[in-house]
Amino acid sequence: MEINLLSVTALVLLLLSLTFDSAAAIPSAKHVLVIGCDGFGSLGFTSSNTPVLHKLMGEGAWTLHARGVLPTVSSPNWACMIMGAGPAQHGITSNEWETNKFEIAPIAVGSAGIFPTIFGVVRQQRPKARIAVVHDWDGFARLLEPKAPDLIENVKGSPATAKRAIQVIQELRPDFMFIHFDDVDHAGHTFGWKSPEYFQAVDTMDSLIGEVLKGLEKSGLAKETLVIMTADHGGQGKGHGNATMDELEIPWIVHGPGVAAGHELKEPVNTYDLAPTIAWVLGLKAPSCWIGKPVTEAFDSTGSAKR
Repeated sequence: MEINLLSVTALVLLLLSLTFDSAAAIPSAKHVLVIGCDGFGSLGFTSSNTPVLHKLMGEGAWTLHARGVLPTVSSPNWACMIMGAGPAQHGITSNEWETNKFEIAPIAVGSAGIFPTIFGVVRQQRPKARIAVVHDWDGFARLLEPKAPDLIENVKGSPATAKRAIQVIQELRPDFMFIHFDDVDHAGHTFGWKSPEYFQAVDTMDSLIGEVLKGLEKSGLAKETLVIMTADHGGQGKGHGNATMDELEIPWIVHGPGVAAGHELKEPVNTYDLAPTIAWVLGLKAPSCWIGKPVTEAFDSTGSAKR
């Protein structure tokens, strides 16, 4: 039988096109909410605690074996999360980093003179998007483009942070929002990671996340919102910053439209995969200097995802 190579080639290209279009269409979220919990490493989870987060895991995709970067301190890891790259790329290598004080220069800079973040990407490609940041740790804001968010506020204490975040969700109805909580890290430094007080702080944080999710429900945005919970690092003893699994392993939980239900992620997840995943979900083009990849395994292509 004679085969027309041009026809075969056209058919293959058509099938590939349909495949890629289908993959790109899996996420259907119109809003993204990131809940970042400082110091809440994977060691904070037990089989009996964190009922809210365990519910998200049961209804979404998750891993407790995602990895941060070295050193296991806040600035480099939060930066990786929002910058889609590692310290060798973005140049934030310690908590002492400032825009005018650094050890190595970034390999690329965006419009604000720092390595491009997901906040700047959203603002550039969706100028009318509503972007909000409510952060407990005052050092978080310096890591992103100051003019990218419509609202950026530093609120002290995790309960107050949760309360303000709920207000912002209901009033601003942001397309992209990042909430940073700090009290779990404080408990680790004061009482020690894995201490009873640390696990109590973890449970309190779980309850606060539950309050935020209730606020999201009341706003009417829950069914259209992708929620991602993660952390910057864990800890050991009363500190962190070293190369141990207790400090390096972090949770990565995703819940919402298009997400595979009850799926434990098998492929490796790194903290710098967060920004590319958000960009992919929102249909944005990631900067070429990002090294992270979208965690597409979290999204269900069979139609069985919880929606």
